[in-house]
Amino acid sequence: QVQLVESGGGLAQPGGSLRLSCAASGIRIGDGDSAVLWYRQSPGKARESVASMSSSGARGYSTPVEGRFTISRDNDKNMVYLQMNNLISEDTGVYYCAVHRARPGRPADQYWGQGTQVTVSS
Repeated sequence: QVQLVESGGGLAQPGGSLRLSCAASGIRIGDGDSAVLWYRQSPGKARESVASMSSSGARGYSTPVEGRFTISRDNDKNMVYLQMNNLISEDTGVYYCAVHRARPGRPADQYWGQGTQVTVSS
């Protein structure tokens, strides 16, 4: 059974930093063509992708977080991270870790964590 468990959320002040971690089990994130992603769902908004990292190491970010967030992965430790700097109130939300594993000829398998709350407030 695949499990993704996020940690590291909490309360941060504007301008502060948090580092989210995601521990994967039941799946090796370094195997196959597996992208790792972080999504967030802010109050009153739909879930959106904020950062992604392909199996080859290519990174992508949404415009609101570009230059402030950094996604990384440690395939040996089966971990995914999101370093969030210079936090603003709009970063408040529930952050979800995801692994998308490409499958030839069909949609990718998607695995999701339960989420961790991030609140940015003074």
